[in-house]
Amino acid sequence: MKLAVPTDFDILEALSDGRRNTAVNLSHILNKNRSYINTRLPVLADYKLVERVGPAPNSGLYEITEKGRVVVEQRDQYRTEGVDFDELVAEELKARTEGSGDVGGADDTAGA
Repeated sequence: MKLAVPTDFDILEALSDGRRNTAVNLSHILNKNRSYINTRLPVLADYKLVERVGPAPNSGLYEITEKGRVVVEQRDQYRTEGVDFDELVAEELKARTEGSGDVGGADDTAGA
């Protein structure tokens, strides 16, 4: 994935509070041009970092995905030499998905 630094990370960070938001609000929060934010949000959606949510199918309301949260958390690794960022994100996302599949808090007994 090719992210616009720092804007894409800033968008994800702004959405990481769990609240939904629009390009208009994000442009105000980040002090960035609204049309630029409008071009970045669909890119982030294509990477599955954010998703467009209702109430209307074409509403401009977005929220961060779990993958987007991982990207925010691993931000410092994005341009680190020798680090495959996509692989890093995929591994962390897989670990989270596997960890959440346990029922009844059995995480501590896995492999026992």
